[in-house]
Amino acid sequence: MDKKVLDHDVPTEEPVTFHFLAKFYPENAEEELVQEITQHLFFLQVKKQILDEKIYCPPEASVLLASYAVQAKYGDYDPNVHKRGFLAQEELLPKRVINLYQMTPEMWEERITAWYAEHRGRARDEAEMEYLKIAQDLEMYGVNYFAIRNKKGTELLLGVDALGLHIYDPDNRLTPKISFPWNEIRNISYSDKEFTIKPLDKKIDVFKFNSSKLRVNKLILQLCIGNHDLFMRRRKADSLEVQQMKAQAREEKARKQMERQRLAREKQMREEAERTRDELERRLMQLKEEATMANEALMRSEETADLLAEKAQITEEEAKLLAQKAAEAEQEMQRIKATAIRTEEEKRLMEQKVLEAEMLALKMAEESERRAKEADQLKQDLQEARESERRAKQKLLEITSKSSYTPMNSSTTALPTDLPSFNLISESLSFDFKDTDMKRLSMEIEKEKVEYMEKSKHLQEQLNELKTEIEALKLKERETALDILHNENASRGNSKHNTIKKLTLQSTKSRVAFFEEL
Repeated sequence: MDKKVLDHDVPTEEPVTFHFLAKFYPENAEEELVQEITQHLFFLQVKKQILDEKIYCPPEASVLLASYAVQAKYGDYDPNVHKRGFLAQEELLPKRVINLYQMTPEMWEERITAWYAEHRGRARDEAEMEYLKIAQDLEMYGVNYFAIRNKKGTELLLGVDALGLHIYDPDNRLTPKISFPWNEIRNISYSDKEFTIKPLDKKIDVFKFNSSKLRVNKLILQLCIGNHDLFMRRRKADSLEVQQMKAQAREEKARKQMERQRLAREKQMREEAERTRDELERRLMQLKEEATMANEALMRSEETADLLAEKAQITEEEAKLLAQKAAEAEQEMQRIKATAIRTEEEKRLMEQKVLEAEMLALKMAEESERRAKEADQLKQDLQEARESERRAKQKLLEITSKSSYTPMNSSTTALPTDLPSFNLISESLSFDFKDTDMKRLSMEIEKEKVEYMEKSKHLQEQLNELKTEIEALKLKERETALDILHNENASRGNSKHNTIKKLTLQSTKSRVAFFEEL
């Protein structure tokens, strides 16, 4: 730490590029990465290692990790902003995964976006932490590999991580053959290329291995010492300095959480205001349309009213004309009635004259009878007086018989007096505008705390679903050795943690003996 930068073994060309990387990996990122900046830088490092394939990640898990990376960079998913193709320039998946399937970039983006949309509400630090919590369960996470040989000269790989030392087959960096947790190791030292491991149990003999390169021995020793020290410190009470850092971090996290909640409330209020504004604008447009329709209806009603007024005027004129005709008909009827009255008077006069004529004829007949009687009496003799009297009576009866007279009847014809009538019906148009009530809906989103196993189960179900979905598009001939090994472990139900747990069930002595015999 006291040497100048240029005194180290650095390239002399300009510009000089430095990569600042974390040397020791935490066992539990959520508990040990206290400050947010540390978490962010560590997230960037792990993400780059996964994309550079220094850490093996199965295809379905890489899609899930990519969705959290997108959430950390872009925030909540918004379909109006994050349109199709917005991830075209992003490096989100290892090339090995892309080459393994017959899928276009659009198909990958669709699946990443589907998961990305489910992460709504997570802040950047929360999305990055979810990324690290998934990544720390990957088999190669946090493991530094070094080529070594045991006493028999067998070529092996030494893996150094936060949990201990692991021995791997050179062709299989996923599943260790032997594991030695840090709590079983008392001392590590090296001389030249030879490393000596002293178990905590002094009754067990030391075991040794040889490194392949002399210049990495110091790095191996530093990694062992640092990881062993951190392993032991994690299992002790936090120092005062760490406690203060965690307290500050909690306060800062609480402050940010309150700030996020305040911003979320403001955002919700703004969204509600925008929705209210949109609803009012929509309602205004609707009212404008209704007003336009009402104006058109009013214009039509005015035109109808004009037509009705014109019709009423015509009807009124027709009514006047009919009234005039009715008056003329009334006059004609009065004239006919007057004529009929005159005819009645003439009829009465005629009947009177006929009656007088009948009376005169009767008188004349009587006079004629009387004169006939006198003539008969003069012409006939006394003997024929009775015969003549009889014949005279008979003749008189014939003459005096009344003749029948039939008077003429006059008839009058009455004109109908009923006149047609017209009813003028006026229609009144009414417009009823009913405004819908605006109801403000407030939704309170509560985050429920779920158990870790339930979350893991749900996560595993999502991963299995995606794996099944894209399995048909896999190109088997492009599978790498790590892909095949991972699939075999998955089919057996083996994971990183239960594999190490199984390996440490045996005694340290038997594991040392097994290492010597490899």
